Amino acid sequence: MMSQPTIDFDKFKPTRSYIAARKRKDIVMRVLIVLAFIVALIPLISLLWTTVVRGAARLNWDFLSHNMTNVIGGNPTPSGGYGGILHAVIGTLEITLGAMLISIPVGVMCAVYLIEYAGKSRLATTIHLLVDVMSGIPSIVAGLFAYSMFALVVGPGTINGFEGSVALSLLMIPTVVKTTEEMLKIVPNDLREASLALGVTKQRTITKIVLRTALPGIVSGSILAIARVIGETAPLLMTAGYIVSTNMNLFSGEMTTLPVYVYQEYSKYRANCSAEAATGCVTTIPMERAWSAALVLILLVLILNLIGRIVARVFSAKKK
Repeated sequence: MMSQPTIDFDKFKPTRSYIAARKRKDIVMRVLIVLAFIVALIPLISLLWTTVVRGAARLNWDFLSHNMTNVIGGNPTPSGGYGGILHAVIGTLEITLGAMLISIPVGVMCAVYLIEYAGKSRLATTIHLLVDVMSGIPSIVAGLFAYSMFALVVGPGTINGFEGSVALSLLMIPTVVKTTEEMLKIVPNDLREASLALGVTKQRTITKIVLRTALPGIVSGSILAIARVIGETAPLLMTAGYIVSTNMNLFSGEMTTLPVYVYQEYSKYRANCSAEAATGCVTTIPMERAWSAALVLILLVLILNLIGRIVARVFSAKKK
């Protein structure tokens, strides 16, 4: 009988010089990755630190609970403060909520159609193209479109909070569609097939199985879309306007949002203090209000993020 050939595995062992070279390359790449991470963190930390330090100076209850009514120059108001952002916070929440109610259902249903029904049809290709085009539209164009649409439908010169919601929804829809599409794609087809094999209808499979499984990702995409538009200024200047008083009606009258408030205060730069003004007059109060409003905007985005994660955890499919 022929003997089995003997393989000398020692010949395939890497040499010491090769192992040393790999270790050196590994160390170099680790150092480069850590340095890139640090470089990316520097502007973020600098931005947050500057906003917190400058914004905390005027961030108090009076600032949060009053609007800009009866604020004259840098003089204190009868309450002892220097004006506040109550009207801007309310306007931001209402306009953003209106944009969410428009964009999230439309975006999710569009993504469901593209993934679950359309396949690779011409209509799906056209919708994908339109979504890509919409994602690159400048925000000022979205504001101009909403303003023109309401001018034609309601009447010339129409400005209200809902008009701002429509403008923001145009910017949110592409983000919601794309993120929802990606989440639906990663849902295993086995789940769909198992549900259909049990006699469950396609509509019920989508609502109870597919969307439930993809819910955490859909919520994350919606939060990303909110973060994309909550800081927009240009479209809201055209559609929602700016007022110093509090307007609770989303469908009537101008409304102020936090980004517009920051822009208006920054534009003032300094307040006027006459020679007869009291000692409490502060010439730098507009910039201080702008930094405090920016800090509140960051905190608001953080709170919405936490709420979204809690909702996703509560309603997502439970793993046993």
